[in-house]
Amino acid sequence: MRIVVVGAGVVGLACGYELLQDGHDVVVLDSARAGQAASHGNAAKVAIAEAGPVPAPGMVVQGLKWMLRPDSPLYVKPSLSPPFLRFMLAMARNCTEAQFRAGLALNLRIATQADELFEEWRDAGLHFESHQRGVLLAYEHRTHFEHRLRYQDVFSSYGAEPDVLDAAGVHAVEPALSDRIQHGLFYPRDRQIEPDSLTSALVEHIGKLGGSVREDTAVAGFDRGPGGVIGVRTNNGDRLDCDGVVLAAGVWTGPLCEKLGVPVPIQPGKGYSVDYRPEPFKLRTSLTFEDAHVAVTPLDGVVRVAGTMEFAGFDTSINAKRIEAVQRAAAVGFRDWDPAAPHEPAWAGMRPMTPDGLPVVGPLTDGGNVWVASGHGMLGLTQAPATAQAIRRLVRGEAADPETSPARFRRRAGRRRRSADNLQSWSG
Repeated sequence: MRIVVVGAGVVGLACGYELLQDGHDVVVLDSARAGQAASHGNAAKVAIAEAGPVPAPGMVVQGLKWMLRPDSPLYVKPSLSPPFLRFMLAMARNCTEAQFRAGLALNLRIATQADELFEEWRDAGLHFESHQRGVLLAYEHRTHFEHRLRYQDVFSSYGAEPDVLDAAGVHAVEPALSDRIQHGLFYPRDRQIEPDSLTSALVEHIGKLGGSVREDTAVAGFDRGPGGVIGVRTNNGDRLDCDGVVLAAGVWTGPLCEKLGVPVPIQPGKGYSVDYRPEPFKLRTSLTFEDAHVAVTPLDGVVRVAGTMEFAGFDTSINAKRIEAVQRAAAVGFRDWDPAAPHEPAWAGMRPMTPDGLPVVGPLTDGGNVWVASGHGMLGLTQAPATAQAIRRLVRGEAADPETSPARFRRRAGRRRRSADNLQSWSG
């Protein structure tokens, strides 16, 4: 079969690589450069310890408070766009204890496959920068720390057991922290991967296996036949015949699904990062300042500081106040942080968010030959290997996981319509 994969971020490239293992003819398309959108500037962590979905208990109230602060960890730019309003209302409906626990369990089920699959890739000859320094969740405030401990039973059920630390324990794990940090959870098995090295390795091996990656090639449209999509038209005037399509274009997956007449609720959630090069000082571990929601990841010769979630539409412009907030979290969280330390220009990228905080992996329509692999939010690097293997199984003809399939949104919409009809009938 000839499969066209749309999107050359870490998820799309992983899908292309895995499909080649089954002998498919694979072409990966990207409208820009491979691996240089959301994958490029992420926090560089396989984030088992941070696998919770974005919709969480208390998020609505906290989000309303944060809307008054342009430098807050979460910012929602007001919009009257109907799709955006529907998305935010659906997200609010998912901010329940039960939904959060179920979503966390699903994300962990996918994420905890990552280490084994990354090792399989390395054994197959993919060379990428990887570290296993663990991750420290660092807290100033005991209330935030205790709130996180409420969900440790879910993490434990997937083997993610932390060291629970008091102030002395936190500073023993990471001496560079300031005295503001009083509590911590250290997950020693969590690892870090430099994303550009991974996407470069995937591009290289896709070529070695006979596939191709075409950069600066956007999708202009799809040609359909009796069995589904039979061709992909590009902005270069080419037409690629195909037997199937994988939509793994991050935030642009939603508009592509619209082209095919099947809306899937994916909205961009902008995040920021700043790379400090050379390293301001040596860190023993990767960590996250949980009160500020800012991640700090040491890599080879660089420290990456990343954070914030901004719902502001398809906009990659740099908001200086939000960059300052990310940098300020490091300045107050570390003992000897130099605010004038040399760093590269700030980066912003759009993460593909869903209203339930869960990925979208499955056929776009029942029995169709278009499969979706998107909606991973801040867990794209973490969930890419398992997502790619799921796509490989789907193309073989195996059944989709109903918890991640795009069909879940149609089922929920149908239930809401039936509830509304019943209410109207009862009122009448």
